[in-house]
Amino acid sequence: MKTLVIVAHPNLLDSRVNKRWVAKLREYPDQVTVHELYNEYPQKLIDIEREQKLILEHNRLVLQFPLQWYSIPSLLKQWLDEVFTTNWLFGTGGKSVVGKEFVLAISIGGLEETYQAGGIIGYTISELTRPLQVFSNQIGMTMLPHFKFHGAVQATVEQIEDSVNPFIQHILNPELNPNIVRRRMLEKMKK
Repeated sequence: MKTLVIVAHPNLLDSRVNKRWVAKLREYPDQVTVHELYNEYPQKLIDIEREQKLILEHNRLVLQFPLQWYSIPSLLKQWLDEVFTTNWLFGTGGKSVVGKEFVLAISIGGLEETYQAGGIIGYTISELTRPLQVFSNQIGMTMLPHFKFHGAVQATVEQIEDSVNPFIQHILNPELNPNIVRRRMLEKMKK
């Protein structure tokens, strides 16, 4: 399985969490393509054909970003809007991304207890990322469980380091796909 990780952090060099995750991802060049949007497009002029080709070359698309004002960074939104065109997705040649896997890897400044009913924010990360879930469903991708790291603002070096291996295991886990898990469960039930 080939995984494309779209890293969309406006200040990656200043990020403690995302920068560390990227460094670890780079240790898996045979499995992962790391694509840093803000580094690649500092002028915000996206090479749409290149980006579409990258997506087509991979089985799993991971969007790695810090949650900013309860949403995604602006360049990531621009990337989604410009790369996933109707003509490309549904034009000649059929649906270009149908069946590909879609994962979110999110660093979140606030603590987990603030992102729930009754918490300070009052909404879960799943609720806040609903537009990305709808996007995935509408274009035929399979939305997989998110990887979340809460408390990024206050996290110690040890907490960040403790997140690295679970992050990699999540991103590269072929069992993350619920369709695979469901199929295996049904096969076991038949025996």
